[in-house]
Amino acid sequence: MNTLNNRKIVVTGGAGFFGSYVVRKLKDRGCHDIFVVRSRDYNLVDNHAVKALYRDVKPDIVIHLAGLVGGIGANQANPGSFFYDNLMMGVQMMEQARQAGVEKFVALGTICAYPKFTPVPFKEESLWNGYPEETNAPYGLAKKMLLVQAQAYRQQYGFNAVYLLPVNLYGPGDNFDPASSHVIPALIKKFVDAIKQNEREVIIWGTGSPTREFLYVEDAADGVVLAAEKYNKSDPVNLGSGFEISIKDLAFMIAKLLKFKGAVIFDPSKPDGQPRRRLDTSRAEIEFGFKATTGFEEGLHHTIKWYVSNRDKIE
Repeated sequence: MNTLNNRKIVVTGGAGFFGSYVVRKLKDRGCHDIFVVRSRDYNLVDNHAVKALYRDVKPDIVIHLAGLVGGIGANQANPGSFFYDNLMMGVQMMEQARQAGVEKFVALGTICAYPKFTPVPFKEESLWNGYPEETNAPYGLAKKMLLVQAQAYRQQYGFNAVYLLPVNLYGPGDNFDPASSHVIPALIKKFVDAIKQNEREVIIWGTGSPTREFLYVEDAADGVVLAAEKYNKSDPVNLGSGFEISIKDLAFMIAKLLKFKGAVIFDPSKPDGQPRRRLDTSRAEIEFGFKATTGFEEGLHHTIKWYVSNRDKIE
């Protein structure tokens, strides 16, 4: 029996890229009492606003997706903001949920919480075996504190908080702002702009050698909702596709899908970020039956198609 469809569910970040997919999946499962938190109504960095949210809405379940996020450049330019805003949002949302008697709290972490040199594939047991990659460590550590808090609260208060670790998400509706976007939308925009402006080359940050794993946003939303329905343990859980691709191969794949005929040049003076990223995704499959189903090239095609169709509206 679905344990969610008769519950009042709060989704922070529910109006954003990922959150909108999670809200849609909840509705598909028969959940109709969903409250999407908007920053203009409740600034989750402010504890008074967080208290007001719980007082006003009285949720049974909280899915905390909100965060200040961005690529390497944004993290390097704003490490203090990325640390403080993400830490305060998470800590206050979970503490006030506990005080309000919320039944379950689903916290979204980040792959950036893993140590820089984690053995591949990343297993959840490796989370504490070193310091995160420096360019996004403040963000990664702020999100990692949600795991510490969840486990401590379960131990002391019996509070049902679970912690999920998704890899980089992508898909239609992604953030294509070059100041804050992640690698897939950033590369798509670069190539589309180059084609529109008849440029003969595209320059990409770094050497192209690092590898990344990507999870299609719709698959990730399935994973979060399955965990909200079925997972009730203290152990962190990876959400990924189990697929790894180098930035170089990714760039050439996007160039091919967009039929870009110019040169692709890598700038080694720019940072690469973490050398490799691929998750061990077996725990999610064992614990709540999650397995990604969207092929990477298929997902890229959908994302590119969406951006090309909506480019004029979002820029």
